[in-house]
Amino acid sequence: MRILFSRHHLAVYRFVMQRLRDKALAEDVTSEVFLDVWRNASQFQGRSAALTWILAIARHKAFAARPKSVIHQSVIHLGGDIGAAAECADDPEAPLQVQDRKTILRKCMTRLSAEHREVIDLVYYQEQSMESVATILGIPRSTAKTRVFYARKRLADELRKSGVDWISL
Repeated sequence: MRILFSRHHLAVYRFVMQRLRDKALAEDVTSEVFLDVWRNASQFQGRSAALTWILAIARHKAFAARPKSVIHQSVIHLGGDIGAAAECADDPEAPLQVQDRKTILRKCMTRLSAEHREVIDLVYYQEQSMESVATILGIPRSTAKTRVFYARKRLADELRKSGVDWISL
């Protein structure tokens, strides 16, 4: 259990934090997740990766713990360096351009449905496979693939409306 916790604690915390946007609540939920993992370890059947199983538990716990205000806002916080490859030491404006793209991407993400934001987060930020996404969301793999397809299409449309060439991200 100690190894499982040390390997996956940070990923689970980030996953929960993106849904709750409250550090204290995210820490509590993450602790509850690992407590459930310990209690229900015998139910893990090995049909998916351990992290996939843990994230499915985390998703349910996070939704149950979400305050009403978070449910209505449901804005995903995107981290990372999207477009970081565009940064260049020779161009002093490059970091500002990257930050502008990140801000625009964040705004465009808020215009997506909750289902689309969730699959984009799982696939691109949590780096989960399609099988893992399907398991975490409790949907068939084909539905997960379709949801990712339409989420990407909708995000590309929103980026285009904002004047950003989505391919450059």
